[in-house]
Amino acid sequence: MLGVSTFHAPPLKPSLHSLLKPSVPFSFSLLTTTTAASSSRIRKPLVIRAIDAAQPFDYEAKAALEFRNSQKLKIAIIGFGNFGQFLARTLVRQGHTVLAHSRSNYSDAAKNLGVAFFPNADDLCEEHPEVILLCSSIISTEQVLLSLPLQRLKRSTLFVDVLSVKEFPKSLLLKVLPSDFDIVCSHPMFGPESASCGWNGMPFVYEKVRIGEEEQRVARCQKLLDVFEREGCRMVEMSCTDHDFYSAGSQFITHTVGRVLGMLMLESTPINTKGYESLLNLVENTAGDSFDLYYGLFMFNKNSLEMLERLDFAFEDLKKQLRKQLFENAGKVQILQDEDYAGLLRRAQNGSALLLSSRDTRSHDVAKLNKYKSNNSSQPGNSKLKIAIVGFGNFGQFLAKTIALHGHEVLAYSRSDYSDVAQKLGVSYFNDADDLCEQHPDVILLCTSILSTEKVLKSLPVQRLKRSTLFVDVLSVKEFPRNLFLQHLPPDFDVLCTHPMFGPESGKNGWKGLPFLYDKVRIGGDESRTSRCDQFLDIFSKEGCRMVEMSCAEHDWHAAGSQFITHTTGRFLEKLKLEATPIDTKGYETLLSLVENTAGDSFDLYYGLFLYNLNAMEQLERLDLAFESLKKQLFDRLHGIYRKKVFKNEEKVSVLPDRSLLPEESEDTNVVSSSNTVDIN
Repeated sequence: MLGVSTFHAPPLKPSLHSLLKPSVPFSFSLLTTTTAASSSRIRKPLVIRAIDAAQPFDYEAKAALEFRNSQKLKIAIIGFGNFGQFLARTLVRQGHTVLAHSRSNYSDAAKNLGVAFFPNADDLCEEHPEVILLCSSIISTEQVLLSLPLQRLKRSTLFVDVLSVKEFPKSLLLKVLPSDFDIVCSHPMFGPESASCGWNGMPFVYEKVRIGEEEQRVARCQKLLDVFEREGCRMVEMSCTDHDFYSAGSQFITHTVGRVLGMLMLESTPINTKGYESLLNLVENTAGDSFDLYYGLFMFNKNSLEMLERLDFAFEDLKKQLRKQLFENAGKVQILQDEDYAGLLRRAQNGSALLLSSRDTRSHDVAKLNKYKSNNSSQPGNSKLKIAIVGFGNFGQFLAKTIALHGHEVLAYSRSDYSDVAQKLGVSYFNDADDLCEQHPDVILLCTSILSTEKVLKSLPVQRLKRSTLFVDVLSVKEFPRNLFLQHLPPDFDVLCTHPMFGPESGKNGWKGLPFLYDKVRIGGDESRTSRCDQFLDIFSKEGCRMVEMSCAEHDWHAAGSQFITHTTGRFLEKLKLEATPIDTKGYETLLSLVENTAGDSFDLYYGLFLYNLNAMEQLERLDLAFESLKKQLFDRLHGIYRKKVFKNEEKVSVLPDRSLLPEESEDTNVVSSSNTVDIN
């Protein structure tokens, strides 16, 4: 801001000149030149106006600028692929000077990011960067490090790696670099996919392996760490040994599961559950990483092989558990019903003699994904239903709470005594099925387990019900109960097959947006019967469920590729006893949540998904083949590398002349001819 001051001059003393000449009025100003024309103006006192050109000095702004500049680093990124460019964007945005070098030509990408690209490593090192950031792949790190002209760098340069394994680069850097160089081993546990919306909350693991004691070197190290802390990363200081131990149990398992599921070519379905969507996200995140990265996690982390073996054993144990239950149940049913084994399997897999399982059938029995429309044409006096829940366990009680809130009268019956629970929920409880049926409920809602459904249905005294009663099931498989109802219920009864694809855990915060599948298998043409069916569906529609009308055959096809795979993954991971670690990634947290959700379900539910869904066996076999294929990829690659290393002189050996089995002897029989020794190290 300009400072302007006004100066009033004191009266001048009379001089000889002024005494000789008459007095003439005049004005004098530093800003205005007096002219002859202005001499006629009225005399004004002498005024001097001065402009103070000095600007106010903002010490705070200058200090802040100097501080910001002092926090800037000159960082050289070695390996300017996807991850190197990903880090460069943030480094440039924070104002650091970024240089880059890579075997491939990324000069255009560097220019777009505001990065100076150097095709020659010598040219880059002569720029004397303060930090060398190694962003090469795990497999190529040693080769890249050995190729750098270290003599052209300042002796105290800070080397930082960002590999997904830590003991390997730590040993390598300590071995290759002169003792003057500083070393930080770090692992940003995120990438372009998982951190597409920012780094806030993402774990950043680091170990200060070797930092000089000088204040400048300590400060430089902190400046680099501040890059990630400023972006909101969760900073975790941890030894490289501890990192690799935790990482094998989290990151390697996450990538392994993601790659196995990726081989199944999983796709989104109209009946996605939250668990299945989390698996799809996991596949998407891991699919963006190269196989070299995954192989590096396996090859250069000594704990990974053990985790792979444990994963293998867990999957085999789950399959063994399924086989054991299959044969145990087969024996029981065979004794009770005197069926041959082939007939038993046919019965178990179909639930009745009605076979609707082929893909040709599915192609004709297509999904009807029409948007559900509530039917409000019901009579005012008949707006409430009398609903009898058969099977009043956890899921039956879970549904009863909401059904009662909608004003419907709820009755309940179960083999176990739940009378106290029913009373608290405002539900009428019956210990005898005949007493329940004599109440003439509008709807019979079967909430039994898959395995006990047939037995329970056969035990109901349906002759005591009204002839047009609506039967509804909520099983996780659909062809089996559909065929069971059509076979055992009189034709006058209406049949609605449904699957609320949520439970007490996933639906504890409300049902909004959760899928509810239904198939109107057999509904009478009378207005009262169609209205009753719609009234029942309105319970779920008004709770915000995503209503999906789909055939039972189509449901089982989609469910085998989503629900059964989700439960299978959760169950074999549960056998690993996975625990949260200080360096959990979002992918690993997804697996922990999946285990928690599936562990709450009984094994009978999972076994029912396997036994009573014709497509489940195929999916289990595909999962098995995918896992075996992944292991083969790993070990084939490992074998190839070791073979190349062991037989690096194979070509030289092959051109040597034939030798006898025994070494030739010289004139001195105690001396072996050196011409016959071959070095294969």
